[in-house]
Amino acid sequence: MSVRPPREGRKRQYEPYAYGCLVQGDHMNKSEIIDNIAASADIPKAVAGKALDAFVDSVTGALKEGDDVVLVGFGTFSVKERAERTGRNPSTGAAIKIPAAKVPSFKAGKGLKDAVN
Repeated sequence: MSVRPPREGRKRQYEPYAYGCLVQGDHMNKSEIIDNIAASADIPKAVAGKALDAFVDSVTGALKEGDDVVLVGFGTFSVKERAERTGRNPSTGAAIKIPAAKVPSFKAGKGLKDAVN
């Protein structure tokens, strides 16, 4: 098992990416996404943060109502039904019933797939 080295106060180096975003090999957290939105749209970080929050709230609200969110070229957010299933308690090995659940899903669109490959 490999362990990532701790993040020290290093500044990440991003490369330009399709759709005007900036990406880096590891992952991006919310504040880094806000920084990139603000830089690419030439708006203050506070406004970019509100825009990101509004986007997340809109997608969440639509999924709660059972709607799909389709962003052509980027992807589709949807809710899928996961059936009830039998699992195992890892400490005792006893069979347990895992209830059915609704789970959020994302399917990448052609534009996103092409950009990544």
